[in-house]
Amino acid sequence: MGLPVAVVVFEPQPREFFAGDQAPPRLTRLREKVRLLGESGVDYVLCLPFNEHLRSLTAVEFVERVLVRGLGVRHLVVGDDFRFGCDRRGDFNLLAEVGERLGQAGFSVEHTRTFALDDERVSSTRVRTLLASGNFAQTARMLGRPFHLGGRVIADQKLGRTIGAPTANMPLPRLPLALRGVFAVVVELPGGERFNGVANIGWRPTVGSDRPLLEAHLFDFDGDLYGQRLTVFPCARLRGEQKFDDFAALKQQIMADQARARGYFADNRPADEHPLPLASAPLAREAANFDASADGSADHDDG
Repeated sequence: MGLPVAVVVFEPQPREFFAGDQAPPRLTRLREKVRLLGESGVDYVLCLPFNEHLRSLTAVEFVERVLVRGLGVRHLVVGDDFRFGCDRRGDFNLLAEVGERLGQAGFSVEHTRTFALDDERVSSTRVRTLLASGNFAQTARMLGRPFHLGGRVIADQKLGRTIGAPTANMPLPRLPLALRGVFAVVVELPGGERFNGVANIGWRPTVGSDRPLLEAHLFDFDGDLYGQRLTVFPCARLRGEQKFDDFAALKQQIMADQARARGYFADNRPADEHPLPLASAPLAREAANFDASADGSADHDDG
């Protein structure tokens, strides 16, 4: 068609607007989502503020005001379970009907088929379940890439330095968290250099933190990371978050966590290779006859 490719996203996501902190955790931050879409060949990412005004639009009003007059859509691609408009009354059939009714001012529409991997529907709900169970290899197969977190390193209490385990601390503003606990990780620096390490993701109950943090200790690294943006790939879950009676008990456990993480990497791929097995893994396929109702969720595009 010779048209630019644009992706429309909502911020906040509709589930967050309606459910607040009870909404499912995001799998990707908006910044990261925009980057990944750009790498996939998308020309524009259009971020629409999801507010009371947008929520109250009927399905037809959304199509005519937002898609046609606002964005000038000529061809629309949506998921096979896409719902929109007040009370979620709009669907693929309504889009096709309105697009055709508008004639030359209208648009064509198609839907993507449900993606499946090993006859299992690929959905954000399933990915969250895999993350919670620590199955990062299967998570990577479903995403088509390894799951990762990250952020800009900030100054914090520097408690790790007092026990010989300095950490790069990155705030995690989105709640709830997709992951919590202690993990063997691979940390990628801005220049692409990678280091094995161990990380705590959560609230640090022993020291009484008032915000969630990603604290990563890099093995065999000596340098200043403040202000740098790091990418952290969880590779194996070591344990859940715990509250210890005193700092001495915490220190002892941190040493044990480091030993377990080093043991994991001694038996697995080093940091200078890809941390998760993607090259030989089959990608998710389109399933023409896959039963989308097998998974009660309808959110494979909400991460």
